[in-house]
Amino acid sequence: MTPDDDTSLDPIRRQAQRMSHARRRPPFSSLQGLSAFGVIGWSVAIPTVGGALLGLWLDRVAPQPFSWPIALMLGGLVIGIIVVSNWVSRESRRARDDHPGPGHPSGKETDHD
Repeated sequence: MTPDDDTSLDPIRRQAQRMSHARRRPPFSSLQGLSAFGVIGWSVAIPTVGGALLGLWLDRVAPQPFSWPIALMLGGLVIGIIVVSNWVSRESRRARDDHPGPGHPSGKETDHD
C-alpha cells in the first residue's frame, strides 16, 4: 500500500467513524429539552424555597433587624444560579467533546466512546 492509498482512505474512515458514532448516540428528542428546563428550574427553586423556609424558622428563633427569609432567599437564588451555571458549562463541554467539528485541534473527528 502506498502513502497515496492511505490518504485516499481517510474520508472513508471518517465517514465510517461518524456513522458508528451516530448509531451509538440516539437522536436529540424534545423531551431532552424539557428535562433540561426541569433540571434548571429545580436547581434554582429548591435552594430558593429552602432559604425562605429556613428564614421563616430563623425569624422565630433568632429575630434580627433584617428579614431572614429575604436574605436566605437571595442566598438560595445565588446558590441555584451557581449550580445551574456549572451544569450548563458541563453539558456544553460534553456536547463539544461529542461533536468536535472543524475547530478540533486534531483537524479530524474523533471517537471518544
